[in-house]
Amino acid sequence: MEKRLKDIAEFLNGELAGNGDILIRGVNGVNEADEGEIAFVLNPQAEGLIDSTGAGAVVMPKSITGTFNKPTIKVDNPSIAFSRMIEFLMPDRIPHPKGLHKLAVISGKAKLGIGVALGAYTVIEDGVSIGDNTIIYPFCYIGKATKIGNDCIIYPNVVIREDILIGDRVIVHSGTVIGSDGFGYDVQKDGTPVKIPQIGTIVIENDVEIGACVTVDRARFAKTVIGRCSKIDNLVQIAHNVIIGPNCLIAGQSGIAGSSEIGRNVVFGGQVGVSDHVKIGDFVVAGAGTKIHKSYPAKMTLFGYPAKPVVKARETIACVGLLPKLFKRVRALEVKIKELENK
Repeated sequence: MEKRLKDIAEFLNGELAGNGDILIRGVNGVNEADEGEIAFVLNPQAEGLIDSTGAGAVVMPKSITGTFNKPTIKVDNPSIAFSRMIEFLMPDRIPHPKGLHKLAVISGKAKLGIGVALGAYTVIEDGVSIGDNTIIYPFCYIGKATKIGNDCIIYPNVVIREDILIGDRVIVHSGTVIGSDGFGYDVQKDGTPVKIPQIGTIVIENDVEIGACVTVDRARFAKTVIGRCSKIDNLVQIAHNVIIGPNCLIAGQSGIAGSSEIGRNVVFGGQVGVSDHVKIGDFVVAGAGTKIHKSYPAKMTLFGYPAKPVVKARETIACVGLLPKLFKRVRALEVKIKELENK
């Protein structure tokens, strides 16, 4: 699909300089683009690439001044503009399924909205409700009485169990399981574990994206919640009765144990671990590998094992780095003491 540069500038609400009638067919990196593509320069430090790129036009931040030998579009945030540009210029870059495949298994008691697409070997159970324009790829399972909103994308091999509520514009990537039983057992006198029934549900709010091979456990009672606009990376475990607030970013291989509450706009780096029944305040940031065993108030930056405020964590790491030198000094002092004792 080709678009005139001036149409692209209007769509991005950007400031166009140069020939707006050139045709752009695609998007590429500033070093790889050719004259039929548009490239992005994200910061002033890369200004030198604008004239050297082979791209037909360049999108750049408004903080870059001066004139260049090719058309440019200035925007407030080139990174966000790039995301919008892909949707505008390349809407069919991913060939989504269309219509209801003849090999999809659909209960007569399910309700499908307008424009729903179901891939081959997808199973839709009794009482399922799927909103308008939602796309479900092949080999997915949607359990009894689950409700999925409008404009969702469910990629191949996703399992969404019974009685789950999913909002609008939710994206779920391949291999994820939503609604598996929470990990709960009582132990009998003889040491045998006995399963505790998990009869709650899961609520995934609007505009959530869940990565590949994520597991979200249903609640023992009540509900597990992922708040609106939160983004969950691959290989994350979210246990039963966890509450994640809106706008959170949870990076890969993180794990949140049962009944913990995560506030809004919280950021976890990779492999962050959170113990059960912990409360994390709004706008907390935890660096990669942090292990959180107690509750923390809002607007803290945590790091380390166990988690500490980042300033204290850095001091601890610096002290640990000095331990070999300190050990040698202590050994030398011990030798001196023994020499004095033997005199």
